[in-house]
Amino acid sequence: MIAMAGLKKKAQISVYLEPDTMDMLAHYAAQRDQSMSLIAQAAIASFLSPDSAERQEAALARRLGQIGRRLSRLERDLGISTEAFATFIRFWLATTPALPEPAARAARAKVSERYSAYTTALGRRLAKGPQLRQEIAEDVAGPEKDGGGRS
Repeated sequence: MIAMAGLKKKAQISVYLEPDTMDMLAHYAAQRDQSMSLIAQAAIASFLSPDSAERQEAALARRLGQIGRRLSRLERDLGISTEAFATFIRFWLATTPALPEPAARAARAKVSERYSAYTTALGRRLAKGPQLRQEIAEDVAGPEKDGGGRS
């Protein structure tokens, strides 16, 4: 007879699970064609494992890295938008002559109407997309990338 060194008898425990947790356990076990006992044992072993905290920390560090890169892109995009807007304003101020007083009064009278039309157009633009920054990238790429330009 061969001695089975290192084999220990498994101990049985009773665990009370919330119905939702029990359903998830049963579903997970059925998907993998494994027993719920085996899945629960693996989950408990993973939870109690000394490297569990290290794995969680590594996963958290990866996620924080992704968030940091996204924030960097947002900061860059905001900087580009700010510079583009400032450049436009400087150009507009340098090239647009002041209106004579009678025309200036008439323009001030139309401000509310024009602003309302602007916000309506902006709302439609934001609702339909694509965003201007996407269009700029397509324009810079040129007609060879999109098959011949806009129609």
